[in-house]
Amino acid sequence: MLRELESLDRELGSLERIETELRDLDELSRLGDLGADEEKDISRQVDVLEKEMGEWEFRLLFSGAHDRGDALVSIHAGAGGVDAQDWAEMLLRMYLRYAEQSGFKAHVIDESRGGEAGIKSVTIEVSGEYAYGYLRTEAGVHRLVRLSPFNANQLRQTSFALVEVLPVLEDTAEVAVKPDELRIDTYRASGAGGQHVNKTDSAVRITHLATGIVASSQSERSQLQNREQAMKLLIGKLYKRQLEEREQETKALKGEHKSAEWGNQIRSYVLHPYNLVKDHRTKVETADTTKVLDGGIGPFIEAALKSGIVSKG
Repeated sequence: MLRELESLDRELGSLERIETELRDLDELSRLGDLGADEEKDISRQVDVLEKEMGEWEFRLLFSGAHDRGDALVSIHAGAGGVDAQDWAEMLLRMYLRYAEQSGFKAHVIDESRGGEAGIKSVTIEVSGEYAYGYLRTEAGVHRLVRLSPFNANQLRQTSFALVEVLPVLEDTAEVAVKPDELRIDTYRASGAGGQHVNKTDSAVRITHLATGIVASSQSERSQLQNREQAMKLLIGKLYKRQLEEREQETKALKGEHKSAEWGNQIRSYVLHPYNLVKDHRTKVETADTTKVLDGGIGPFIEAALKSGIVSKG
């Protein structure tokens, strides 16, 4: 928390510096008797400073305790059968492409593939400055409407997938976990990964006995590495549970009703009978569905951050 406050203090200082420079340039431009070259130079400086100020002001939106750190993104196929599992895999590709375009690093920690196509669930770790700050806006239910490629009659199908976003906690003291509260199981990894994953019990599943929360990892080659990844995911889930419990207590005191999370649909992706992606929180929409599914979700994320409708974790 101290580091976050120091970071915000530095950013406020930068904004004050830019504001002072802009004021000085404005006063200089009012003096008159400036040559054409001097006026162009001042104009260029103003443009640069205004752009820099906009970037710093946007960064001030990242005031959450863990916004600056890495993120764990989990995608779960919902109602819709094979179509929903295929939709979950489409979302996985979307977030991997977004991470690549944003300069983040991303890799799959755990994956459960569907029997016919797609994935039942998957968890990826996205690393980079402000990865969690950006991606936390994506948590919620994502809805797809399209002609089903898995239906012989190609009927229109509506599918759902749930996206969960957790911070990667550097200081695990925020979540107290005792060894005797854990059950650790090992098993053979499945899916892609070569022959190695099928011959050794390298995959790890950790169960928190008190809450029943489960976290697993099978992407690494060694059992030790998978255990570390699973523990990281478990701590993130327990931290999220703590935040939700605090929020529920606060809303109970205020007399507010909290709807089930699965019903909190945040965005619809319509591919038939027309093309449209619409965010139901910010009302931002676009007909360029191909660009969005290819990772172009920046406008939706920025709008959600600026609106202040996304809670900070």
